[in-house]
Parts: sequence; structure tokens; C-alpha cells
Amino acid sequence: MMAVMQDAFEAVRSKGVDIDLASIPKDDEATYQMMQKADTIGVFQIESRAQMATLPRMKPKEFYDVVIEVGIIRPGPIQGNMVNPYLERRAGRQKIEYIDERLKPMLERTLGVALFQEQILKVVMADFSGSQAEELRRAVSFYRTDDRIGQVTQDLVAAMRERRVPEEKIEQVVQSVSSSAHYGFPESHAISFGLLAYASTYLKAHYPAEFYVALLNNQPMGFYSPATLIQDAKRHGIRIRPVDVSVSQWRCSVESDRSIRLGLTMVNGVNRVHAEAMLEVRSGYGFVDLRDFRKRTRFDRDELRTLASIRALNCFEESRRHALWSVESSYDPGDLFADAVADERSLSPLEVMTHVERLQADYQGVGVTVGAHPMAAIRDRLSQVWTASDLEHTPHGNRVRVAGQVICRQRPGTAKGFLFISLEDETGISNIVVMPQMFERSRLVITQEKFLLISGTLQNLQNVIHVKANTIEPLIVGDSPAANSYDFH
Repeated sequence: MMAVMQDAFEAVRSKGVDIDLASIPKDDEATYQMMQKADTIGVFQIESRAQMATLPRMKPKEFYDVVIEVGIIRPGPIQGNMVNPYLERRAGRQKIEYIDERLKPMLERTLGVALFQEQILKVVMADFSGSQAEELRRAVSFYRTDDRIGQVTQDLVAAMRERRVPEEKIEQVVQSVSSSAHYGFPESHAISFGLLAYASTYLKAHYPAEFYVALLNNQPMGFYSPATLIQDAKRHGIRIRPVDVSVSQWRCSVESDRSIRLGLTMVNGVNRVHAEAMLEVRSGYGFVDLRDFRKRTRFDRDELRTLASIRALNCFEESRRHALWSVESSYDPGDLFADAVADERSLSPLEVMTHVERLQADYQGVGVTVGAHPMAAIRDRLSQVWTASDLEHTPHGNRVRVAGQVICRQRPGTAKGFLFISLEDETGISNIVVMPQMFERSRLVITQEKFLLISGTLQNLQNVIHVKANTIEPLIVGDSPAANSYDFH
């Protein structure tokens, strides 16, 4: 993400805007609104399904809210049952209480809930000696072995009993310590991560073209594939232009505030040395036609086929198939009379590619498509199937059917066997919750099918929208291709 931020800042500065990590305003309303809507695909740390499900409840309004958001979705707070109490207290639905009034100065900022390792250390200092607290710090920070943590908590229990702390209070403290010991997060780290989360959201809100280009140029990284990032960019009004050998650079580039151009780096099988040699030749003067292009570049036949199939040669030909036909035609760069030969391009017997064939070529050659989403091609064939955007306006508890391309499957260890699926369609992303029993019954369909049709009950609680799955079946889309999904990470 640091490389993304650096690239994005440099692109923004190239427009004459003075910007860096230190100068970004920390009270930007558009940035917090984007977080509150969980519009955080591509953003550092807060782009996961769990984070996006928490943001509408957290409703970040200031920087420390982002710090807590980063720190609270961790195995320690989740296993220690700290997430819901904090959010309920934040919303005013639960009274703010402290295990002991002596702990109020340490826990006031987090509404009485011990979220960070530093807080845990301060809590135990109330009943521990300095050396005992240091032993706990070592157990929490480094080894996290059950034996070592168990010994420290036994010492803590003994110290608290010696000071006549009530048993229920002892139990609460031990639970907090044990949870923090198992992957609790230091507040200092959360502040650093929170700054990057805020800054990347700020860039997405105010300089989306530069933001998405930086993300695409630093793949692989993050939680989503380039295909999903491109669909998200399009939903934010960014026009994605395809690879074109007459204008594309090696890396993706910004063409305007609302337009980006894919780079040759995204094309599968294209040699970087060959691409950069072409760019150097092109910088002198442009290519007249495909024959001139082939004469002055070093691309081999396989590379030319790929470029033709993804319409990167359409600047010379009227269609992908015309370009493929021309690429396959015989060519002798030493033939002095080649230009006198009749133009073979007009003799191409190949039909123009269908929509599905173009999608297949795009996904095979680039891994993404800048055209319509695969779901758009079959939407007319779907009866009584909600789009992702429809769910926002559907009442809680309604029965719904949703369909889409699977972009993410997750079954975290803290979820007690529940599975979470993200389905993408032409309007956005639907989040699906699958019960453990259903996952076992439908495991093969869930894990192997690229497109799914799911019926279930809509859950819309505090602007967090999920579909609780009742039935899951394959969505038959013919030969329509799909981008790679992010599974079980």
C-alpha cells in the first residue's frame, strides 16, 4: 500500500497539487462519508468483508474512530466478545461500564472495552508489579504460547484475589487478557494503519483516477482482483480504456480526471523487453499501419495474437478478428515489394466476435474486461432476481434471489463454521452468509462454481446488508468467463 500511496501522490502532484501523507486534512467529510457507506474496495485495511460490515455501524467521524476500526476487527477482540459491546455502547444502546473505576482512565477512549494491548498492560498494572507486567508484555507481544500466557493469568488472578477484587471482575479481566494475548492489536500499530486507511480513502474520494491506476500498477496486492477494482472504478464514474499499442504505456496511466488507460503490463504473455522496445520506437514517430507496426517492433507471433485478441491492435484494424487475420498472414520484413501487394485485410472471412467471445478474449489475455460486466449479458434471462443495488431498498426480512460472479469466499477461524460469499453483478456486490450445515451440503457447488444463484432472507440491520442463504445453486451462464476469486484467505 505504501507503493500505491507514493504512486498516487506523484500522479496528483504532476497536476500541480501539493499533496503528501502529512498534508492530507484529517477532517475531510467526503472521506468519512465514504467509510460510513463502506465504499472501501481497494482501501488499506478496511476493505475486507468483516470491516465493511462494521463500518456502517461504527460510522467513523474522526481519525480515532478509524484507529478503532482497524484494531477492533482482529481475532483477539472478536474471540473476546469485545466488538458488539463496543458498537452497542457507541450507538447509545448499552451503558458504558468499567470493570473497575480505577480502570476508567485507561479505557475511557474505547468506552470501557479493552481493545488494544497497551490498554491490557495498563489494566494489569493496577494489580501487578512492574516485573509481572513485563512478563505479561513478553507473553502477549512475542510468543503467545498457551503455557506462558496461562501462567501469567494465574499470577494475575492470584494478585487480584489478594486485593479482594470480586470474582466476576476477575473473570472479565482474565477474558480481556486472554483475548488480547491471542492476536490483540497494539494501539500504536492501529494508529499507523489507521493513517494509511484514512489517506487511501481520501485519495479514492478526491482523486479516484490516480488511486485506481496506482492500485492496478501494484498488483498483486489487497483483497480484490484487478477485475473487481475495475468494476468498482466504473461504478465511481471512471472510464476504463483498453490496452492500445498506439497510446498505452507499459504501466496503466491516467488520461484525465475521469479516464484511465490500461498498460501493456497487464497483458498476459507480452515480454516487457519487447514492449519497452516498441514504446521507444513509438516515441520517435507513430505507426502508420499494422504492417509498419510489425516491421518496427520485436513482438513474436504469439504476442501479436494476444494483442489482436484483446483489441490492442484495433487502432490499425476495424475489429479484433480482422487484426487476428492480418497477424496470421505471411509477413517478410525483408520483402521490398510488400507494400505493393494487395491489402489482405479486406479479405478476412472471419466474423466479428460475439459479446461472450470478447469477454473470453479479455479475461484470457488481460484478466479483466473494460466492457459490460458478464452479468449484464444474461440479466434479461433472469426472472425475479434482485441486483446488488436493489438490496439497499428492500425491507429487512424479505425473501430475495440474488445472482452473480463469485469474487470472494471466506471462512475465518473466528466465524464458527460460517461461510461468507461476495457476489458481484453489474451494479455492485451482494454479501451472502452461509450456515455451517448448508456449506457442508453444498460444498462442491459453493467452492467450484464461478457464478451462483442464491435464495435467502435479506438482513438489513443498521445499514449492514446481507442475504442469509436458504438455497444455493449454479447459475448457468453458458461459456461466459469469470475473473479469479479471492478464496479462503
